[in-house]
Amino acid sequence: MVVKIKDGIYWSGSVDWEVREFHGYETSKGSSYNSYLIVDEKTVLIDSAKHYMFEELIGGIKTVIDPRDIDYIVANHAEKDHSGCIDKIVKLSGAKVITNEKGKEHLELQFNTDDWEFVIVDTGDEINIGKRTLKFIKTPMLHWPDNMVTYCIEDKILFSNDAFGQHVATSERFDYELGNIEEIFEDAKEYFANILLPYKMLIPNAVNTVNDLDIEYICPSHGIIWKEEIEKILNKYLEWSSGGRKNKAVIAYDSMYDSTKKIAHAIGNGLLDNGVEVKIYNISGTPLNTIIREILDAKYILIGSPTLNSNVYPPVAMFLAYLEGLKPDGKIAAAFGSYGWMEMATEVIKKSFEKLNFKIIDDECLKCKFVPKEEHIKKCHEFGKKLSKDIL
Repeated sequence: MVVKIKDGIYWSGSVDWEVREFHGYETSKGSSYNSYLIVDEKTVLIDSAKHYMFEELIGGIKTVIDPRDIDYIVANHAEKDHSGCIDKIVKLSGAKVITNEKGKEHLELQFNTDDWEFVIVDTGDEINIGKRTLKFIKTPMLHWPDNMVTYCIEDKILFSNDAFGQHVATSERFDYELGNIEEIFEDAKEYFANILLPYKMLIPNAVNTVNDLDIEYICPSHGIIWKEEIEKILNKYLEWSSGGRKNKAVIAYDSMYDSTKKIAHAIGNGLLDNGVEVKIYNISGTPLNTIIREILDAKYILIGSPTLNSNVYPPVAMFLAYLEGLKPDGKIAAAFGSYGWMEMATEVIKKSFEKLNFKIIDDECLKCKFVPKEEHIKKCHEFGKKLSKDIL
């Protein structure tokens, strides 16, 4: 269903209630592919949707205009969750594609664009479409080199593409329609941590650029539209990108026969004794994105694994690869685990920590041969207490 934002401007996207995977992590709440229709002397569609949402996308547009009357398609980002329907829309309407040089390059590598007419824009360029003017601002590496945002000057609307989004399928379109606003900030945090975290150093400049604009709505490409909570989401982005840390520990582990699990909980209880917020996750039983969301603002990260075939347990290996790609920084870290005849897992974990420039804390109690006895559990508990006081 198309939703009016302002006179002549509509959310015309698609809600994907059933998608449960995106970029390798779990989207338990589904997602949406938000495109936006501007009807003026020229008709503009900003972004599209995944290819299998074409009929839904076009069906919504048909309730407002004939899709053949689309004059321009703005491709803020060429990734196929945003551009998957562009080829069909161009064929249907003959619309010109507005994008930047890198966006054109990426589209040409994904589609047969021989018959496409491109309008190439750069930061600060403007296009008049009648009563309205669209201004374009490149935001490279948030999160691809081609990313840009589009600002409708007269209506004070920022079409922000991947910035400020959330993977949520919902019947509400605006922040003020939600019953629990804090939940959507957690969704936005998870989105930030799993997609934008590797490029967090670029976020402050992007937020400052947004702050220089007069904005009534921020319209991202996934999730709800921001209106009442614009200042708060901008401040959250600055907070998440700052590297600020809470007095919080994330303990992520996997276990074959509960020995590594016992170490994890013993350390966690020691941290809890001294007032540290603790989150303990079994890696096999927890979506990776959930763990990363909590790591984003944690001071401590502890990862545990049994040794298997001179390596870490396979789910831990997958988690380490995922963690390395997202590049969180500034953490105090420890590796722990159980083993049989030769301990190898903690050394593998520490190599990942070294790549991430974490401050690594080591202690003999973090390695246990076979099953931890009561005395070993006490030492792990004491380790957690000392770690929380930074006295190791």
